Amino acid sequence: MTCPRAASITATNNPMKLVLGSASPRRLQLLAQIGVVPDAVRPADIDETPLKAELPLAYARRLAVGKAQAIVLETDEIALCADTVVAVGRRILGKPENTAQAIEFLKLLSGRRHRVITAVTVKSGPRLLEKQVTTSVKFKHLSDAEISAYIRSDEWQGKAGGYAIQGIAAVFIPWISGSYSNVVGLPLSQTAGLLSGAGYPLNYALEST
Repeated sequence: MTCPRAASITATNNPMKLVLGSASPRRLQLLAQIGVVPDAVRPADIDETPLKAELPLAYARRLAVGKAQAIVLETDEIALCADTVVAVGRRILGKPENTAQAIEFLKLLSGRRHRVITAVTVKSGPRLLEKQVTTSVKFKHLSDAEISAYIRSDEWQGKAGGYAIQGIAAVFIPWISGSYSNVVGLPLSQTAGLLSGAGYPLNYALEST
């Protein structure tokens, strides 16, 4: 008698090569989770300063598209670029520049809901395929002691909004609505759809014993 095992996802033997336009180790890990290993990592160097009065979703989309447009591709390559922002109302919380700003962000997030928005862009030749995904996240009320301990962990460094849901900060988050992988840095379901739409299909195989 056989019983089904977990589904596995692997990229097909495709002549196309995938370029990841991001230096984020979290995005590499997330792609590996669905069996996708980029052939190259070429982060795009663009100005990420928000425009005056720019809304969070528009900002994330502009950066993801800008990164894709900045990458020069060979004819057999496609590029995957993304940008994740944390938004409290209209305010964009980027990566804290220092400890003081990280503390400010955590106090702002404490006891309230915020949005995590990731804009994903896949570039294939002249085509740009796009998707923007929003997840609502609720923080519990944080004590000064909790904030101080989290700051000492250094986990906040290099993280949009000053926290990592996949790390210690998970204890701060009793509730989310939407894609968990989006909060980590890449909405996997939507990303897989864009890759397939660009001609980089995935195989979904159910293994059995």
